[in-house]
Amino acid sequence: MLFSLATWNINSVRLRIGLVERLLKAHQPDVLCLQETKCPNDQFPEKAFREMGYEHIAIHGQKGYHGVATISKRPLDDVVRQDFCEVGDARHLSTRITVGDTAIRIHNLYVPAGGDEPDPAINPKFRHKLDFIEELRRTDANGEPGVSALLCGDLNIAPLETDVWSHKQLLKIVSHTPVECEGLLAAQNDGRWTDLMRVHFPADEVLFTWWSYRAKDWAISNRGRRLDHIWGSADLAPALQDVEILTEARGWEKPSDHVPVIARFDL
Repeated sequence: MLFSLATWNINSVRLRIGLVERLLKAHQPDVLCLQETKCPNDQFPEKAFREMGYEHIAIHGQKGYHGVATISKRPLDDVVRQDFCEVGDARHLSTRITVGDTAIRIHNLYVPAGGDEPDPAINPKFRHKLDFIEELRRTDANGEPGVSALLCGDLNIAPLETDVWSHKQLLKIVSHTPVECEGLLAAQNDGRWTDLMRVHFPADEVLFTWWSYRAKDWAISNRGRRLDHIWGSADLAPALQDVEILTEARGWEKPSDHVPVIARFDL
């Protein structure tokens, strides 16, 4: 049975609902995981999604900041909203979906950006990011017997040298510092997760999902980073058919600085 999942840091779902509609109409993923929705639960544009055939919606939002939402054509159950680091941020949402005979737990995450200074002693935002990643190490891909798992979202770390436009120049830049990269890879390893994007694309292939708003011409300079990820339990890797990074979305009118990533499976 075919199944597809898309993830996208939309940077305000109400501001960019037209772009979300464009994505859904063109690609029709079974599930869409959004991050940085910047929307309290009671103001989430549920009607627009239902009109497009996405009847099942789980949200974890807050006013003006953060926020995640999982939108689905299929029923969602067992919704969990974890308060990472117990600071009250809306940064995690997990749901369970059934595709044929396969039950899948889907974790939708928005990891803190971490500010500009990569020193936890003087930058509490960076300290928070490292603590968040440390807590993520306890999220286990095999945590539920008989249930497969996906973990996706804006993890705000580009862990591999080929996940950034210049490894040497970004070693001291938040999102690619050694302590962040090592922490994210440790969370991946401890949780027994498989990096599904790197199952489809070789590790030596340069991949980006984010381009800064500060770039005068993002496409020409192409100074990107792979901040958005899709991980899976090991049993899902053989079912992976394709991963598509919709780079062209960065050039849409009033875009997010992130682009959608879609993973397709034959379960």
